[in-house]
Amino acid sequence: MSDTDPTHDVVVWGATGVAGRFTAEYLTERYGPDEFALAIGGRDREKLDALAADLAGRSDAWNDVPVVVGDATDAESLRAMARETRVVCTTVGPYTRLGTPLVEACVETGTDYCDLTGEVNWVRETVDRFHEAAVERDARIVHGCGFDSVPADIGTLLVQSFARETHGAPCETVRIYLDGGSGSVSGGTLASFGELFDAAATDPLAREALRNPYSLAPRGERSGVDPGEQRWPRRDALRGGWTAPSPMAPVNERVVRRSNALLGYPWGREFRCTEVVPTGDGPAGAATAGLVAGGLGLFTAAMSVGPVRSAFERYVFPDPGEGPTREEAEAGSFRIGVLGRGTGADGPFTVEAEFGADRDPGYGATARMLGESAVCLARDDVDSPFDGGVLTPASGIGLPLAERLREIGFTASVGERAESER
Repeated sequence: MSDTDPTHDVVVWGATGVAGRFTAEYLTERYGPDEFALAIGGRDREKLDALAADLAGRSDAWNDVPVVVGDATDAESLRAMARETRVVCTTVGPYTRLGTPLVEACVETGTDYCDLTGEVNWVRETVDRFHEAAVERDARIVHGCGFDSVPADIGTLLVQSFARETHGAPCETVRIYLDGGSGSVSGGTLASFGELFDAAATDPLAREALRNPYSLAPRGERSGVDPGEQRWPRRDALRGGWTAPSPMAPVNERVVRRSNALLGYPWGREFRCTEVVPTGDGPAGAATAGLVAGGLGLFTAAMSVGPVRSAFERYVFPDPGEGPTREEAEAGSFRIGVLGRGTGADGPFTVEAEFGADRDPGYGATARMLGESAVCLARDDVDSPFDGGVLTPASGIGLPLAERLREIGFTASVGERAESER
């Protein structure tokens, strides 16, 4: 925790951006100032003051929302902000370019931190640079607290906790299914995607982080039995039907493997995890899987070519700061299935979890996942063996996050899969 008695429970850093604004709006709607000391932060005082006035005007409880001004490139201003808060909740990306000084400031001041990053190369960097120092300073640095990677990571934790409690053994295999949903992507999200490819083009460590399925595991443990993400259409071994590669698999699978490693391998060293997109059965399912795999492969290949990537960023992608309207963010939805299979004393078993919400996954739902992650850390409402370190949602917060999300309307259920469904 911070060296001093903090003024704020949480600072939403980057609050005037799309994701930051949604997060600040959610927190002021959900919590009052008498139960939660919230501030909003960024570099533009005028925009922050306007947002603070808007937040206060939208709420009967909030007469004033404190403003903290700083700069993502000014280390001293970041340290000053971090000293005054229990948890920095940041939406400022691309993290590869803008995130490192803030993590360093939080580690130095012993301040907890959560973000939305899906930039595997950058998470690998923070693991290597800051994990040991964060452990020493009791600073919990929790990456991936939005759609990347709460549903996959907490969904896997739900399945494995149920399996161990019910059958006395973990699931040896877990498969994550992007079962459905609708939503939009902001300019900031696509800018982060572009940064990942930029880094891979110039940085050997970034390329290794994307190539190695265990790249986020602790040093000395970056190998294992799991071959990594699916790349081609494939018949599903657990549900049946056809599946295609998931665009989020390179992030979420590595996060789940890091959770297993940090927690001391409660799911075993032979544990395997795959994330896929189900496309249905029969010839139509096979054809759809082929189209999805081909489209994803072509897009990835195109983004790997510098001039093509620049053209996408200039002419196709929306600018950073652009994103869905409030109505669009509230209108979307997503549903993630997590299926685990293991062997207990009574033989094989199958456990199934569902994780979802009736809101846009990238913004409406992500604002709530990130906001509640920050609240868990600020109130120490966690089920974790760690007081500090570069952590994941499952290892740094755990099942209390699922419970908080259920309370606000998310689905986060788990149970035995019926024999007729196997």
